[in-house]
Amino acid sequence: MDDAEGTGETSPFHAGEQEAQERAGVRDRAERAGGMIRDHMPEQHRDFFAQLETLFVGHVDQQGRPWASLLTGESGFIASDDPTQLQIQADILEGDPLRDSLQEGMDVGLLGLEFHSRRRNRMNGKLHSLRPGAFGVKVAQSFGNCPRFIQTRHLVARTGGRSGKQTRARVIGSAQRRLIEQADTFFIATQFSEGKGEAAEGVDVSHRGGKPGFLRIDGDAQILWPDFRGNALFNTIGNILLNPRCGLLLVDFEGGDLLYMTGRAEVIWDGPEVEAFDAAERLMRFSVEELIHLEDALPVKWEFQSYSRVLEKTGSWE
Repeated sequence: MDDAEGTGETSPFHAGEQEAQERAGVRDRAERAGGMIRDHMPEQHRDFFAQLETLFVGHVDQQGRPWASLLTGESGFIASDDPTQLQIQADILEGDPLRDSLQEGMDVGLLGLEFHSRRRNRMNGKLHSLRPGAFGVKVAQSFGNCPRFIQTRHLVARTGGRSGKQTRARVIGSAQRRLIEQADTFFIATQFSEGKGEAAEGVDVSHRGGKPGFLRIDGDAQILWPDFRGNALFNTIGNILLNPRCGLLLVDFEGGDLLYMTGRAEVIWDGPEVEAFDAAERLMRFSVEELIHLEDALPVKWEFQSYSRVLEKTGSWE
């Protein structure tokens, strides 16, 4: 951690985040907003996680590759005995890369998102007390996020999921192309290390939303998307500036498919394509290194309600 603007106060942002904030012209604004990043969860966050039926998890596998995963359960499968930790009881889907990544002391990023209320809170920390079907996470950073770009959905069915066909590939096939081109939401996991020891490392998972079609496939192994104005913290892009490896997760909310991808991302800060996409402040290009497609595996289904109203001011690739 560095001093905030030379004031002697410790900044909650690492060097990559500060570089991205500076490049975007929001460095001062970010430091002011950084006061909401805590080393513990306020009571409302603890209550929020405890009522959730889904939890998104960012993690890194044994090969150093980030992935984003999804855990589900009845309300109460996440609990908090004190403000510094969460306890999670959930079965990990067969084929989800988290099954092979779990180990004591690993860094994880958690995102609690309630689609019907459009509320979301983040918690990053270290995994502990690993046992069959359960683990705890000790808080390193806890903070809330605004509801921008979250589409409203209602959980309508618990199907049990069939954990059926699994596809592993290094290129995007026709079935994966359909999911990507129709998506209005995805999740991205990133990891950072400043090379200063354990305290300067971490994993994050975040949400991205847009109109269907905002993810553009180039060739058979690249995806491009617009990056819109957010909370000015630049956690995801800041991590990518230090470590381009990242993982994407797409969810077929109605059909139950899950598409996991891991690869590398780069930031396109300016240029004609950025200027041509309304409301885009920059573009992101992701190169797929491996994907896992689980068909009809998700044990819950959602019904679409409405798009975020801020999408009305965003453009398209056409």
